[in-house]
Amino acid sequence: MEHRRLGHSGLRVPALGFGTATFGGSNDFFKAWGGTDVGGASRLIDVCLDHGLSMFDSADVYSDGLAESILGAAIKGKRNRLLISTKATFPKGGGPNDYGSSRQHLIAAIDGSLQRLGVDHIDLFQLHGQDYNTPVEETLSTLDQLVRAGKIRYIGCSNFSGWHLMKSLAASDRYGTSRHVAHQAYYSLLNRDYEWELMPLGIDQGVGAVIWSPLGWGKLTGKIRRGQPAKPGTRAHDIAGTGPHFEEERLYRVVDALDGVAKETGKTIPQVALNWLLQRPTVATIIVGARNESQLIENIGAVGWSLTAEQVATLDAASDTPAAYPVWHQRGFPMLNERR
Repeated sequence: MEHRRLGHSGLRVPALGFGTATFGGSNDFFKAWGGTDVGGASRLIDVCLDHGLSMFDSADVYSDGLAESILGAAIKGKRNRLLISTKATFPKGGGPNDYGSSRQHLIAAIDGSLQRLGVDHIDLFQLHGQDYNTPVEETLSTLDQLVRAGKIRYIGCSNFSGWHLMKSLAASDRYGTSRHVAHQAYYSLLNRDYEWELMPLGIDQGVGAVIWSPLGWGKLTGKIRRGQPAKPGTRAHDIAGTGPHFEEERLYRVVDALDGVAKETGKTIPQVALNWLLQRPTVATIIVGARNESQLIENIGAVGWSLTAEQVATLDAASDTPAAYPVWHQRGFPMLNERR
């Protein structure tokens, strides 16, 4: 397994990480992702470790904490062989302080995650979303306090806009607090918005991308094609109204291109889609999920080889989409975009 530096930190992470949203399945939304129990999780984690996939990502809201509990039970006796990342910000209860990035909520959230995971520290803690109600200085000083206390090692964010991430980085620099080294963001061939502002920011500021849903919310598996809709029992069918928006014709165009490259390489469509992401700037690790061992082994097959420049160009062209303002305007002046 290839390992990559996470942003400008000294932490090295595997090119693929394992997402635990498939653990638990405690409600209808997460049942569509999966319902892996402790026994199944333990087996998947062993397969991951055997292949060098040593980073496991969770969140306190995944199956209302059950995913973290299952992960914690499944890694007993293996803690020194792996990295744990988790997240908090979204509501975890009905109280007025049971959500957000306030000092009150973050301290409680991290203590809760540590208890469920059964560990004494979290390797990478990420704010799960933006909280416009809490000053970034309060959030960052709290995270810095938790780093100094040894409860977390590195900090990051998830689902941030460019301006909010940059505001946080500037505040860290101003006050000398721990800095975000990771941004867990959605990015796939189906939706490339990440490239418009977040990728240039990551390059400039040394923030590594931790990619979630790299197969476009389960739609870039090759199982959905023209005249072949998603089947019941899959995430793409059961919770079809959630996740990123896209035009159907765009999906079909991307899948057709993936299909052509898959035939050229002898790889599967998911493996090609994941390998394309591994070629992109700032990408440190890609979070993959799997309901079973065969899916996991297929995903692991995305590493250890590389698409050719021509194949990357084919996928780029098929997945291209008009950029938002001011990105399209800036692209008209390439001399201003080059780093000299």
